[in-house]
Amino acid sequence: MENWDLYDENRQLLNETMTRGNEVPANRYHLVIHVCIINKQGQLLIQKRRDDKQGWPGKWDFSAGGSAVQGDTNRDAAERETYEELGIQLDLTNRRPHFTINFDDGYDDFFIVHQDINIEKLSFPTEEVQEVKWVTKHELLDMIEEGLFIPYRNSFIEFIFEMNIGLGTIRE
Repeated sequence: MENWDLYDENRQLLNETMTRGNEVPANRYHLVIHVCIINKQGQLLIQKRRDDKQGWPGKWDFSAGGSAVQGDTNRDAAERETYEELGIQLDLTNRRPHFTINFDDGYDDFFIVHQDINIEKLSFPTEEVQEVKWVTKHELLDMIEEGLFIPYRNSFIEFIFEMNIGLGTIRE
């Protein structure tokens, strides 16, 4: 049984929790994270979710992602999910997410990590991931059109690859 901390509309941590699978209470929100690992060639590491996984079974998704469990900070959750799903140990100490997407029931923090990883040496510690590969922006957009990747908006994918350059909105 997985418990999640709850937040208010100002993202203030409340002294309240909920159990995964239950409906998020009105005017309460939970924290989700995604990690996008990008190599020196500008390719994004993506993972294929197992066919028996709840939510988007058999679809490709970003490098790692999931809900923060009770007591997790966004960094804790990002490090834990990346290790659980890919066996990759990240150190996000003193790192902030590149951006946050608000959704109906919560906040989704996205961390962009620059790291070259030999995917041939990865072993997946949990039963969540069946395959990984590196893709370019154009390959990823094609996968969405073909129904292979979770159907994120094209502009969102463009945004992630653009944010790979650094924090902020000003060109340097």
